[in-house]
Amino acid sequence: MSQFQLYFELGYKHILDLKGFDHILFVIALCAIYLARDWKKILILVTAFTIGHSITLALATLNLIKVNSNLIEFLIPVTIAITALANVFKPKPSNSRGIQINYIFAIFFGLIHGLGFSNYLRSLLGREASIFQPLLAFNIGLEVGQLAIVAIFLIASSLIVGLIGVNRKEWTITISAIVLGMSIMMMLDTKYW
Repeated sequence: MSQFQLYFELGYKHILDLKGFDHILFVIALCAIYLARDWKKILILVTAFTIGHSITLALATLNLIKVNSNLIEFLIPVTIAITALANVFKPKPSNSRGIQINYIFAIFFGLIHGLGFSNYLRSLLGREASIFQPLLAFNIGLEVGQLAIVAIFLIASSLIVGLIGVNRKEWTITISAIVLGMSIMMMLDTKYW
């Protein structure tokens, strides 16, 4: 297995790991207000999250920034809760051409999520002569994993809203409320306080 393939799979599996389902919840919270026809907006959101994640992952891996890991483990579910809450209070994307709050959430909260995996990745990359290719492969794997989550979620949303006829606003609020509840439980479990 090549180095690129190894780190690609690590990134892909990191996103899809059900033991660390925080990324899955965050991606679902980001996408909850959209349907399949909004795929361009969703692609931008997922890519913004990956960019934010990649920046702090690279900076932390290079030891340019250090943050208390307990704080990050608490902030990750906070970012999920904020995104889900925003969906509850504004469950439909605006049609304006300006930057929507979800895009800001995606890139800013991606910065926080990137710090969450940096210690583990730093220990892996410490043995590599160059970290550029492994980081690139890992982040491409993240992107592909996120797109897989998005595809599954959009298919489910399209079936439930489009075919079964569930009200889109109710669907968004229900999904967001479930994600919010799970993120609150994650915050309580971190025992950061």
